[in-house]
Amino acid sequence: MTNKPGNKNETGSDEFSREIGAKAQRKVKAKRRQSRDIWFGLGMMGLIGWSVVIPTLGGAALGIWIDTHHPGPHSWTLMLLAAGVVVGCLSAWHWVDEEHRKINDDTDEQGDKDE
Repeated sequence: MTNKPGNKNETGSDEFSREIGAKAQRKVKAKRRQSRDIWFGLGMMGLIGWSVVIPTLGGAALGIWIDTHHPGPHSWTLMLLAAGVVVGCLSAWHWVDEEHRKINDDTDEQGDKDE
């Protein structure tokens, strides 16, 4: 029995050729994205930084306002500052996780096209 292109049984050389083609496509795509990745990475660092800073400062400002206008036994400034840090860190984690998934999806899509 011979292996024709329409048959489900493929020769080892066909699989090898597809694998090499997929790797070559990934390398070409990586070279195209290389310069963008540097600037994209710097922008992402800024985004992550601001996603932590803004809720932290917002919580502290709100806490100072509450402590000034409605004094009580507990420091709202410290509580809302801590809450702002937690919210900011969760937000930053979300952005990093989303970008990580996009990178993995791009890699998986190119690797799975051949299978």
